[in-house]
Amino acid sequence: MRLSNFSRMVLLAFACITLAACNKPDPSAPAATKPPQSAATSTPDQFAVVRGIYAKNCASCHGETAEGKTVEVEGKKIKAPPLRSGHALDHSDKDFSRQITEGGDGMPAFKKKMSQQEIEDMIKFIRKEFQKK
Repeated sequence: MRLSNFSRMVLLAFACITLAACNKPDPSAPAATKPPQSAATSTPDQFAVVRGIYAKNCASCHGETAEGKTVEVEGKKIKAPPLRSGHALDHSDKDFSRQITEGGDGMPAFKKKMSQQEIEDMIKFIRKEFQKK
């Protein structure tokens, strides 16, 4: 039996459709498991919360990068010292804690605005971010 060109084309088209249908995944079959991809490990910012506290309570006087600056507080001009250089480098953690908690020398007290833990975290933040200790 000899097939006409038209019949051959129909048969070829049918074969292509059948092969294409065979290559589709069976929706009822279980999904193939892919090997786990290694997720990029990100280092969480341990100072994320305290950065916000610094921006809200400290940056307006000490500067965004702790360079210090002259500001007006309650009608008085004060020179807020840098936290990254000068005598701030010599302050003990206890001195920093007392200054932040009680204020003084033009700095307001933060004992009612920050918890003791936030104050301790702020000191760690200052040491690591600005003083590179």
